[in-house]
Amino acid sequence: MKVVTAFSPGHITGIFQICDEAEDPLLKGSRGAGITIDRGVTTKVSVKRATRNKFEVRINGEKTGSAKVSEEVLRLALSKAEGHYNISVEHRVNIPIGSGIGSSGAGALSLALALNEALELGLTKVEAARLAHIAEIRCKTGLGTVAAEFYGGFRIGVKPGAPGVAETLQIPGIERYKVIFLNFGPLSTKKLLSDTSFRERVNGIGARVLDELIDSPSPEKFMLLSRRFAEEVGLISDRVRETLSVLDRYGYTFSMAMLGETVFGLARLDDVEEVKRILEGNVSHRGDLYVANVDFEGARLI
Repeated sequence: MKVVTAFSPGHITGIFQICDEAEDPLLKGSRGAGITIDRGVTTKVSVKRATRNKFEVRINGEKTGSAKVSEEVLRLALSKAEGHYNISVEHRVNIPIGSGIGSSGAGALSLALALNEALELGLTKVEAARLAHIAEIRCKTGLGTVAAEFYGGFRIGVKPGAPGVAETLQIPGIERYKVIFLNFGPLSTKKLLSDTSFRERVNGIGARVLDELIDSPSPEKFMLLSRRFAEEVGLISDRVRETLSVLDRYGYTFSMAMLGETVFGLARLDDVEEVKRILEGNVSHRGDLYVANVDFEGARLI
């Protein structure tokens, strides 16, 4: 039996524009801007030879029959493998699932990297990561998340597509900040990405706001424009609205993660404890609070 483990960081998107008109899934994706964080998904893959292909997926120790993206990655990888395998997949997820923190992409990406090594597929790291991107596109669970998590850092995606196709710009100055987010629950990415009026609204607003960020990129500008994007797109829930209003009163500009019922923002190192106290003591709705660093390495074998 061969055992391989890989990690993919999570990612919080503040602004995006849907770019999925191309026929080739490697060219589909999004333009956008967001932060890759040092919390994410660690995936352990155990493989052994078998007479037919069989796999099982567990998430945080629980067997699941609804890991559609992971199953798609497995099918793609097995189609490139020689012979048949019995595969056990264990995802350890330490970010909220379905809440705009890139858990689906991180699970797919860490799995693709681990399978490439375990099955000895001989793919480059970029080629392996593309399996995860294709799986996300097919399952309609994400667009540009895999590319963002692959590269890491604090970036603007200026050209859509899979790893090796997408083009990005680093936003300078993030070393002075930590990422803080408060999660209230999930949103259905697949449902939203299939809604015609939502797509038109996002693309009109997203293109305009992204161009403004590209002209003068900075952490402060990113948060201001992410907030403007969230306000104009119109997804802000009552719980998110109350939290944003509380932070506004204290002079902190936060926004809503795309796509999830999650409030996020950047806090200077000296302000982290104050922001935590504000969120823990002044918000009436209960949520899960996280503090993270920016991950500059991107997805990798561990």
